[in-house]
Amino acid sequence: MFLRRITAAVAAVLFLSLSSVQAQVYKNGLIDKTVALIGNESILLSQIEEQVQLLMANGGAIQDEKKMRCDILEQTLQQKLFLNQAKLDSLQISADMVEVQLQERVDGVLYRLGGQEQVEAYFKKPLFRLKEDWRKILGEQSLIQQEQRDIISKVPNLTPSEVRRFYKKVDKDSLPIISTQYRLRHIVLYPSKEDAIMEVKEKLLEFRQRVLNGERFSSLAALYSDDKESAMRGGELGMAPKAMFWPAFSDAAVSLKEGQISQIVETPDGFHLIQMIEKNGDMFNARHILLKPKYTDAERERCFTRLDSIRTAILSDSITFERAARMFSEDPKSYLNGGQMVDENTGSTFFEKDMLKPSDYAVLKDMNIGDLSAPFESQDNEGRGQTIFKIIRLEEIIPSHTADVDRDFVVIQNFAQNLKQQEALKKFVEEKQKTTFIRIDEMFRDCQFESKGWIKEAK
Repeated sequence: MFLRRITAAVAAVLFLSLSSVQAQVYKNGLIDKTVALIGNESILLSQIEEQVQLLMANGGAIQDEKKMRCDILEQTLQQKLFLNQAKLDSLQISADMVEVQLQERVDGVLYRLGGQEQVEAYFKKPLFRLKEDWRKILGEQSLIQQEQRDIISKVPNLTPSEVRRFYKKVDKDSLPIISTQYRLRHIVLYPSKEDAIMEVKEKLLEFRQRVLNGERFSSLAALYSDDKESAMRGGELGMAPKAMFWPAFSDAAVSLKEGQISQIVETPDGFHLIQMIEKNGDMFNARHILLKPKYTDAERERCFTRLDSIRTAILSDSITFERAARMFSEDPKSYLNGGQMVDENTGSTFFEKDMLKPSDYAVLKDMNIGDLSAPFESQDNEGRGQTIFKIIRLEEIIPSHTADVDRDFVVIQNFAQNLKQQEALKKFVEEKQKTTFIRIDEMFRDCQFESKGWIKEAK
């Protein structure tokens, strides 16, 4: 769906608050009980089941319920060891970060379950109590992560010679597979959308007047909205927190009374008309009609003609591709480098298939090194994927292969360093298991824990 700024699913399952709870009837007549003791802390069956609830509320798939509960228990045991050490090390909780994470969790659960009443019924707790519980959980996770980072930071970086010795000894089948990589240059033109924007605004003003004259907003949304998912529901978005939408959209929506229609609202998705259906605290349900400015056929022809002329000049050696890119390309991130495309996240000039726009790969897959494509339509990486027109030249192909220390030194180095860090965390857990009192209840003693140190034979 358009508009969503954050995912509806919240963070991965976290362990719930470590409080002392008296025995109570839990569910299906089962009495809540302590299922594990670790140090001075207890883990209750209800805490395990509440994590299952949270996982299901966030749409988690459950394949094997028993294994899932065993995994949750082991994760909780591990986290308690890190948490205890974090407290001994006097680490401090980042309150601001916790509040941001808490709001994301609340927004996600409200959206997933449909509102505050549904959330309270599902968890059988008022929302303010859930926030208190989750704030403590997230604060404790902050300490755990800090402690883990502190342990990892003490792992020395591998030297180049150590990396090469690691590569000689490691089972090559365990090394990462490097997908086929491509290096390419492009020349980009953006179509003008001034006329298209004016046309979109005129249509939305017409739709607004038609609704004011008695037509149904939902009927117009179903027929004309570019948000196809909500159009199937007459433009209805469903009850959701304000934070789930672009600020301009949510600000305009919450200012409306029920049934009222907004003026034209612009967001990175396009231009909207909004009709308020219902408001409930920080949540609202609204309908909208989204129109996205579309370039004209004449503008497409203009861009294609210009790119074709540039391509002809390059092929006839009248100008180099690099100079043409510097002179004519409208991509601000590549034209100074002669059109060289660069991965913004890694700084690499090589791209795997999944890193490329589908439209780019559809052209690239049939090219040979040195080939220059015909003009084609694609999308940029700015905003919400604006339409662009481009030509590309394939510079180099590295076939798919198992990571090699000569060609992929950094990949091997990171892989080896990560193994050392994981070994450090595992060693920490194993050492703490030996010196910490741990007792697992019979109902969990047949779990196939990853670490064998949780089950200690009675002496």
